[in-house]
Amino acid sequence: MGFLERTAWKLFNTPGRDPFVDKSPKLLATPSMTLISKFSLPSNEPSRSSSASSFSSSSSFWTSPAPSRWPRYLPSSVRNTVSKRQIAVVVCLLLALLIWVIPQPHTWRRRVIHITVQQQVANPYQVLRPISEAIPTKRKHAPDPMHWLEQNSNNKHAENTGLGLLKSVPSFGHHSAKPRAALISLVRNSELPGLMQSMRQLEFQWNRKYNYPWIFFNDEAFSDEFKAATQNLTSAKCYYEVVPKEHWSLPDWIDEGRFMNSLEYLGAIGVGKGWMISYRHMCRWNSGFFYKHPRLKDFDWYWRVEPDVHFFCDIDYDVFRFMRDNNMKYGFNMNILDDARSFPSLWSRTRSFINAHPELIHPDADLDWLLDSHNSGDYNNCQFFSNFEIGDLNFFRGEANERYFDWLDRGGGFYYERFGDAPIHTLSVAMFVPKSEIWFFRDIGYQHDINRHCPPQSSHRCSCDPTPVDENFYRLVPLESPQKKPDDTCIRQFLGGHWLDKKDAWSQEVERAFGGDGYQGYVAGGLG
Repeated sequence: MGFLERTAWKLFNTPGRDPFVDKSPKLLATPSMTLISKFSLPSNEPSRSSSASSFSSSSSFWTSPAPSRWPRYLPSSVRNTVSKRQIAVVVCLLLALLIWVIPQPHTWRRRVIHITVQQQVANPYQVLRPISEAIPTKRKHAPDPMHWLEQNSNNKHAENTGLGLLKSVPSFGHHSAKPRAALISLVRNSELPGLMQSMRQLEFQWNRKYNYPWIFFNDEAFSDEFKAATQNLTSAKCYYEVVPKEHWSLPDWIDEGRFMNSLEYLGAIGVGKGWMISYRHMCRWNSGFFYKHPRLKDFDWYWRVEPDVHFFCDIDYDVFRFMRDNNMKYGFNMNILDDARSFPSLWSRTRSFINAHPELIHPDADLDWLLDSHNSGDYNNCQFFSNFEIGDLNFFRGEANERYFDWLDRGGGFYYERFGDAPIHTLSVAMFVPKSEIWFFRDIGYQHDINRHCPPQSSHRCSCDPTPVDENFYRLVPLESPQKKPDDTCIRQFLGGHWLDKKDAWSQEVERAFGGDGYQGYVAGGLG
């Protein structure tokens, strides 16, 4: 018998008892094929039944100590006590560890392991940059937002590595200092679960790297549970503020009877939240009071965050630095229609304000994209979806915006109708800010209820499917609303230029006659 055969015989036929068979005999009542069956034995050796061979080999494999021919440099205690079973267990554990460590092509795995945009595409902002038309300016040294993004992305100004480790950020001059900015949220104690969902995602995608403070507002005191839960989700400082009573109550110039009739009427015809008193207070506060709160007096910038929203994309630059360094006043990422029945007198009151105070209108203001050319130049009801907005607090504190808000507030539109903060912010920004200082954050994936926005060609950094630029356009308008759709989608009217070019021989009327929405004839695709 050769050397290999003798070795195999010794390894697999040493007498012993199998601990698994002893403890649970039913599991191995019919032994399966063992390693001994893979070896052919010479015919001159004593034959054994297959059952006996299997039992003996299994027993010897799991219980026998290490072979006597272990290398001599191993300690004798190891040579005498380490069994094959222990070796097999260690090998299996090592293999399992290797399998877990090797990166898998799974979306959430990719989100944990940070992959920079530069690793995926040669020129990331060629396809991922926010969309904005090149708007002429009279300034000699106008900011270049695209150049800024190319120079300041890859978390250049991050304070945190994302692993809980702070890194030093050099500060040289005014534009290198960290902006005085905060994340703000108007939220009730009962909305804690929804707010925690929003915080988790925004912290993971962005704020864990930049550590901007959170400021929470409520019309009543926050509970200890709310404070503990929210502070536990961020390493940034949190503030908990109560809205002043005079900013969350019926003004003394409002006729209460007329107000109650408005609640009943708007609720009866199906205007969203038209019957809710608290919703009227909220719209009024978000329109003209949030920036007056004492807690915000030391801040210049804000990012509004609602409960129950989603942030889908890794944001690899300081959004507030971007706004400040490029002289932006307002940022959005959805431009939509809303139910015109909620603010029927808004445009007539706005025109009256323009006629009364023409000196307040910015010389480079662009209102054309908000006017319906087929309806006597009336407001087309396009508006920035304000539950995602990033803005300059000093703009809202300015004389023009303050006087416009006061004009509308004194007219009673928040209570006799249901003026919303979205159209009011939109009209204010359009009148008092040049379009070159308004930014479309196309690169930030976001969802609020049924409205969803996801940038194109971003699968390596976003956990959402890309949406067309026109997505959500009229999704908030109920079927029973008499709201007329404008000639072009709101975002294309804002962007202008080639975004409005139509295909040859395409007709909006014909498309609608065949059941289409009338917005499928653009040359520039919605995922551009």
